[in-house]
Amino acid sequence: MRSCLIQEAQTLIQLSQVKRITSVFFGGGTPSLASPLTIAAVLDTISHCAHVAEGVEITLEANPTSADALCLARFQKVGVNRLSIGIQSLDDTELKLLGRNHTACDAARTLEEAKKLFPGRTSIDLIFGLPGQTVASWIQGLEQLLTMCDDHISLYQLTLEMGTSLFKQVHQGFLPMPDPDVVSEMYDSARQLLQHAGFHQYEVSNFARNGALSTHNMSYWQGSQYIGLGPGAHGRFVPWGDGKIHREARIQTLEPDIWMKEVLAFGHGTRKRTPLSKLDVLEEVLMLGLRMDVGIVHQNWLQFVPNLSLWDVFGESKEVKELEEQGLLLLDNRGLRCSWKGLAVLDSLLLILLDQLQQAWAESEKTSSRP
Repeated sequence: MRSCLIQEAQTLIQLSQVKRITSVFFGGGTPSLASPLTIAAVLDTISHCAHVAEGVEITLEANPTSADALCLARFQKVGVNRLSIGIQSLDDTELKLLGRNHTACDAARTLEEAKKLFPGRTSIDLIFGLPGQTVASWIQGLEQLLTMCDDHISLYQLTLEMGTSLFKQVHQGFLPMPDPDVVSEMYDSARQLLQHAGFHQYEVSNFARNGALSTHNMSYWQGSQYIGLGPGAHGRFVPWGDGKIHREARIQTLEPDIWMKEVLAFGHGTRKRTPLSKLDVLEEVLMLGLRMDVGIVHQNWLQFVPNLSLWDVFGESKEVKELEEQGLLLLDNRGLRCSWKGLAVLDSLLLILLDQLQQAWAESEKTSSRP
């Protein structure tokens, strides 16, 4: 696995012809189960293939049962400088329901150890909208975590994954899911509680205080290129090394044993490559950019499409004007962004905004093709 990760890193960085890496994120599965030597080898390879500036954000996702103090210290020694802990809940019943193999005690202990090693750079993930969960029980758990957490919290609504025990139990009617209005109240109550505790909501699911925003995640939301390494990883970059000039969405083979065979045979295990049109990229920039509280600034949008500004796309739209009048959206000299109220209903806003973008794009294509 280690040698294949090294090989794939070399191949894909060369293919992208990227010269500078601004962040590295070791994501799930459970990378804290890996040997620190594997993490070190991957980081070493990346720094040999491209410039990695001193102090760039290097995050490792960790599971409380695979991350004792000694293990975390070893990861820190090889270059990891930020930790993201999948705590999910401080309720043992909820953790069992989620199929997690750690307890609330394990989570609290790991969090304390992580904060000593990575002060100000320890993030926690929490899940809400679980079967049987109420607004009161959710807020009680969050209040408890606020007494022990560091400076970054990510909140995710439960997604039922096919093939899991939880999916089966819910679909067979054994476990009732909370009403959507209750889930919405959970989210709103959490936002208010976190704001009161000094956390700034800088993205739909992410909250930080003392400036502890995630550099890596910010680059996704700003539409930057990224390279995905390892089984099941996703990437978005221009494969200049293949003579291509358009960005591709790339997905690596999911099954580890097959992925390794492909890496040994071809240097990488890319299973699917989808060329992205200019409109595809703009749609992604719109959907991801509006997840941030700052939204999409004019300058960033124009990097992707110099001849079609945000004003050109949305400035004359009646639907956008209505969203502005409802206090959900703002289009001004800074750019396009959701209000506090708008962030909570982003999905419904995107239906309108994507439609407007597609119309404006079609119109601009017609204009540019006229003699």
